[in-house]
Amino acid sequence: MRSKLLVVAIAAGLGFTSLVSAAPAQKTKTARAEQTSAATNAEIEALKAQLAAMQSKLDDLEQRADAQSQINVSTGQAIEKVQATGSNDKSLAKLEKLVNNTSIGGKMYFDFSNISQKNSDTGKTAASGTGVDVKRFYLSVTHKFDDVWSANLTTDFNYASAIGQTSLFVKKAYVEGSFDPAFKLRIGSADMPWIPFVENYYGFRYVENTLTDRLHYANSADWGLHTMGDFGGKTVNYAVSVVNGNGYKNPGRSKGVDVEARVGFVPFENAVIAVGGYDGHRGKEVQGGGSTNTASRADLLLAYADKNYRFGAEYFTAKNWNNVTTISTDKADGYSVWGSVAVADGVSLFARYDSAKLSKTLDPKAKDTYYNAGVQFDITKGFQLAAVYKHEKGDKSVGTPVPPHVQNVKTDEVGIFGQVAF
Repeated sequence: MRSKLLVVAIAAGLGFTSLVSAAPAQKTKTARAEQTSAATNAEIEALKAQLAAMQSKLDDLEQRADAQSQINVSTGQAIEKVQATGSNDKSLAKLEKLVNNTSIGGKMYFDFSNISQKNSDTGKTAASGTGVDVKRFYLSVTHKFDDVWSANLTTDFNYASAIGQTSLFVKKAYVEGSFDPAFKLRIGSADMPWIPFVENYYGFRYVENTLTDRLHYANSADWGLHTMGDFGGKTVNYAVSVVNGNGYKNPGRSKGVDVEARVGFVPFENAVIAVGGYDGHRGKEVQGGGSTNTASRADLLLAYADKNYRFGAEYFTAKNWNNVTTISTDKADGYSVWGSVAVADGVSLFARYDSAKLSKTLDPKAKDTYYNAGVQFDITKGFQLAAVYKHEKGDKSVGTPVPPHVQNVKTDEVGIFGQVAF
């Protein structure tokens, strides 16, 4: 409508201008006006044609504008509909919540090495040779329900030499309630108080297990109830586990439960002094069974760890650890010292020495000596490789196949060890 009024206004203006310019010409040159009348009429007709063309173009523009307006309205309605649908899509919201509250991680220990193992009585053993080992592959899934409750599932893959095949276990499967920095509760199979704590300061678990883990005087995880926490701005930490006692590979129960505990004190940043202990029957006191001994262990750790240096010493003493179901009793103890230092960006030197007496009462000559040394390279974040040399010598008294004597097994290993964590 506005375009039509514009055309009329333009036409009126042109007509008025023509009349004003023609009036003086009639007063002064009447004859010439008659002669040019035909020409003026022709110009007017031409102007009308131009106005008609202009009107057509304006009509076309107006139609396009109306059409675009309709498109804009339809597009806006479609967007609003999609947004409304998305906000009301419960399935999409549930999926988004699941993804945001669930994390996946993993850790792999592997090596390519040569082993030379010799028995003092029989010579080289079947353990000798060269090959690749994937000693551990942990895959974990953690889901957070809210600010208090969460759940974790961690699988453990390894090679079991006793059965000559790979095995897959559930290492951790627990529900956690995080009520306060001073109190967390885990129900199910979870980390025990001692071994994972020492591993954190040692830092080279992928090269070798810590002392009590390597000699099988402790479990890294077990089924039961687990509590932990920190006090005084993390100056004091603790952990207590009430467990079945068989370890994470065997969730079976016995007549009673076992207890492992730890208390740590942080005298200054990155350092720790920790004591721990274990008491129970290691899941071996079953209904209908005979009398059993109580297995116990006491632990001590002094350690320091930062990004450039790691130093530590671990000590344990145990009673009846391997004699729960026997009449006889026995004792064992041992220590481990280790250290590492960063000598360049992404390069560290490390070494460790262990010594243990494994049967102080029944076989005083039984002992184990172990040491390693190597250089670690940080390939990238979460990926380390190390060139390592290991040596272990285990002694024990035997009566066969020759008269009583001390038999020893020496193991030397050289290779590349690595870990990948994500």
